[in-house]
Formats: sequence, C-alpha cells, structure tokens
Amino acid sequence: MELYRRGSTGQMVREIQKALHLMPDGIFGAITEEAVRKWQAANGLTADGIVGVKTLLKLIPQRIKKSKRTITDIIIHCTATRSWQDYSADDIRRMHKAQGWADIGYHYVVRLDGTIENGRDVDKIGAHVSGHNANSIGVVYVGGLDNQGKAKDTRTENQKCALLNLLMDLRKLYPKAKISGHRDFSPDKNGDGIISPDEFIKECPCFDAAAEFRRI
Repeated sequence: MELYRRGSTGQMVREIQKALHLMPDGIFGAITEEAVRKWQAANGLTADGIVGVKTLLKLIPQRIKKSKRTITDIIIHCTATRSWQDYSADDIRRMHKAQGWADIGYHYVVRLDGTIENGRDVDKIGAHVSGHNANSIGVVYVGGLDNQGKAKDTRTENQKCALLNLLMDLRKLYPKAKISGHRDFSPDKNGDGIISPDEFIKECPCFDAAAEFRRI
C-alpha cells in the first residue's frame, strides 16, 4: 500500500486531513505531519508522522458511506489498463478531467495491492455506464488487459479479496441492489432477454461479475 507522508498530495491526503480536523487542502505539509504524529502517539502507534496501512485503517476505519441516492445497481468495471500498471483514484481523476469530465467517473477504485480508494462522492451521480448512472454505484479494479493489450481478468489475489469485501459492505448498505459487470448493460440485440458474449459492446470488467457475486 502507498505511504502518505510529507510531500504527498491528492484526495487521500484530503481524507486524512479531514479525519484529523485540519483544513483539507490535499497537501501533506508540516502541519499535517505534526498532527499525524500527535494522533499516532495518542493511539498507541509509532509516532513517525507517516500514514501507512496501520495508521490509515485506524484513522479512517469506515470509508464507505451510504448514498443519499436510491441505488438499484452496483456495477463493476476495469480500467482497461495492462496488468502491471497501477493507477490511483487521483490518477484516474486527472485522466477523466482531462477528457472534460467534472470528476472521476467511478465511486470506488481497487488498486493492484488491494487498496480501496474513494473516487467520486457516492451522493453524486457517477459517469461509468451511459443511461444507468443515476441510481448506480461504480466500482473499478485497476487492470483488465494482458501485456499485449487484450481483454483479460487480471485481478490480483489482493484485488479479488478487496473487491469481495467491498461488495459485501456495499450489500449491507444497498441490500436490494443488483451486482453486475459493465458488459451486462450492452443492448439485447436479439431480444431474448439475455446479454450474450456476441452482444457485448465491450469486455469490461473481463469476467462474469453477475455470476461470481450472485450469492452476496
């Protein structure tokens, strides 16, 4: 997992600052470092001013909140990037904003090491499946392409575990929501009520999410 220390910037730094009741400017400077040290000392952790996994899990134990929107679908995506390329929520946010979007399109990002990062606020409509954004939560795992750029389920074991845990938590918040993959929203061209592989607009998320998570 990525460490957050003096010099770090971005959305996760803002979340850390909010948890410490600091002004969330997204810049990990001397004030944030000192606040982290004091908080670590008060909570029985090594007071080094660095936010690693132990500090983060204790500082922000519940990073999943219930959306004010009515949620009917939880939709799984892949970033359509090669298996060895890791991207953070902030990286994806920058890419999406460069395309003219208001923010990152997804609500949650699952990185290669299993770290789950918050994307767009769940109270806000995402931008991940055209025509189905208003009442859905978008979850993306980093990967989805092999080294030759072909569609493949590249999830690491850490990603599989993290994704499952995330979906179990989301299920508690949205017990009636349907879990599907992006490709399951392709048009039913022959009208048989089944979205078959030959009808997929895209392979995303490169595995059968509806089948894998049907028992959650």
